[in-house]
Amino acid sequence: MTGRDRHTGWCAGGHRCGLGEHRSDEIVVDIPGQARAVLVRVRTAAGRDHAEVRVRVALAPTELAARRQLVGLLDDMRQAVTRAAIAARPRPRRAA
Repeated sequence: MTGRDRHTGWCAGGHRCGLGEHRSDEIVVDIPGQARAVLVRVRTAAGRDHAEVRVRVALAPTELAARRQLVGLLDDMRQAVTRAAIAARPRPRRAA
């Protein structure tokens, strides 16, 4: 990619890109009838890269069990987002 408006090597192009953003093809993890996750890499008009993740999980039929699943899912998502944010932080340089 040589200019701000040119597509990256991973960009899917076409209708997926707009308003200066570049978006990859979707990466899908599908467990039929149970869960589905979709990941898309996005480069904003400002040049910052992001991962956009959508998750759909089948919930238990009873309210209490569904709420427990949601609590567990939110905790897992918090941990995943925290790990990703820590990994994205620039590391301090060591003195030579």
